[in-house]
Amino acid sequence: MDRRSFLKNTAIGGSAAAATALAAPAYAQGRRTLTMVTSVPDGFAVFDDAAVKFVDLVNGMMDGAITIEKKAAGQLVGAFEVFDAVSSGQADVYHSADYYFGGQHPGYYFFTAVPFGATGGEMISWYQHGGGKELHDELGEIFNLKSFMCGNTGHQPGGWFNKEINSAADLQGLKFRMPGIGGLALGRTGASVQNIPGGEIYQALSSGAIDGAEWIGPFADERLGFQEVCEFYYTGGFHEPGSVLTAAFNRDVWNEMTPAQQQIAETAAAATHHWSLSQSNYNNGAALERLKAQGTKIMQFPDDVWDAFGRASKESLDEFMGDELFARIRESQEAAAAATYAWTSISDNEFQRQRARFNAL
Repeated sequence: MDRRSFLKNTAIGGSAAAATALAAPAYAQGRRTLTMVTSVPDGFAVFDDAAVKFVDLVNGMMDGAITIEKKAAGQLVGAFEVFDAVSSGQADVYHSADYYFGGQHPGYYFFTAVPFGATGGEMISWYQHGGGKELHDELGEIFNLKSFMCGNTGHQPGGWFNKEINSAADLQGLKFRMPGIGGLALGRTGASVQNIPGGEIYQALSSGAIDGAEWIGPFADERLGFQEVCEFYYTGGFHEPGSVLTAAFNRDVWNEMTPAQQQIAETAAAATHHWSLSQSNYNNGAALERLKAQGTKIMQFPDDVWDAFGRASKESLDEFMGDELFARIRESQEAAAAATYAWTSISDNEFQRQRARFNAL
């Protein structure tokens, strides 16, 4: 597929190509500067933290040969326009969540998260040892991208609501922000699903434009102040068990880098991924306690709501099985997650049981 020719005939590609503020990599005395566009404003916990970490690692290890300059959502292109900007060569790198680009190819959903899919640990196992990295690369070749996992939010909660959800009937007509296949599934339950960029969620909640939203987790959500505009926080989520963030280079830019520079960038992305997942896991518990102290009501969905989520999620995933690459990615990730779980559930569960006994001594 000639991605660059395709872009000329699409509205999104046209808007990316028209972003005249963007330019090819800048060179000075044998050094180059790459522009990295991102999907969130500066300072967003977890999401932007991962982007900053990646840039710092790359710039620190490149010793001046390559410098990445990060541009927040809206500075050069919009939050959801970063894919086409980099694919077409109008920017050099993006940092984002690939499920925003499922409309380009549904296989991209699996490189962030899918409902009832891989957890953070299972995702790493699949990506590094179960063929995930190779499938990400195969998908990227279609769109002139070279992509790497570069952050992980961990298991995301069900989200913030301005009313209790007592049964599946309460989902009817609910205006809720949720992207990805999770959003497609929620729409099948009768909710009115919105895909709003992270930087616009607070205003949408406070104005009543939406009735609820999911974002990342207690640590990130607290920083955005969702507890100020929503009373109920559902901590069990079906939609994103271990959400990955991605750094994707324009493949032409990537191919111009030396093997050593490529290794630095890939290593920085892997290091960022592990750093990011541990950041979320470490901070979420304390943040949840602070939210409770501020009066947030911590809730769990009833079983009939979970049943509705399950049925809708299966239908939404099955919808794309006619695409051969989507089917291969799904089967590969599900097999890797099952293999990982088969061991960790045995070893971890027994250890957790015995650790609880130890702590009680």
